[in-house]
Amino acid sequence: MAQKIADETDRRILKELTADARITNNELAERVGLSASACLRRLRRLEETGVIKGYTALVDPTAEGWTMTAIASVRLSRQHEDEIQMFETAVRSCHLVTGSRDYVLKVMSAGLDQYERFIKEKIARLKCVDTIETSFVMNTIKERRI
Repeated sequence: MAQKIADETDRRILKELTADARITNNELAERVGLSASACLRRLRRLEETGVIKGYTALVDPTAEGWTMTAIASVRLSRQHEDEIQMFETAVRSCHLVTGSRDYVLKVMSAGLDQYERFIKEKIARLKCVDTIETSFVMNTIKERRI
């Protein structure tokens, strides 16, 4: 299998895009020391090989009315494929983790009532869920998507 990141120039391209995904190809090429056409070829290769999975906008959660963030750690009752599939189908986004819990979810809501409703109606009703432990985010010091 071919290496997806060819060299340090690819890494510089990724670093620049991580800092500003809206950068023009000409500006990107200048910053990484390539011609515009060579930079575009590398960029397309990084996209086609899946190194660059997409581009997104970071939206202020409060603009959506999400004023509370909770981290929910979930342990399944068993590690059977059907239960794993059931849980992963029920949630929009989660992380499979090691340790005493199986999954971690970042849940943003308009408040405690909405979070409680989500847990009761979406997560706790799943027969595969054994325990749920929640930590509430008091303050976000630094957040950066990579």
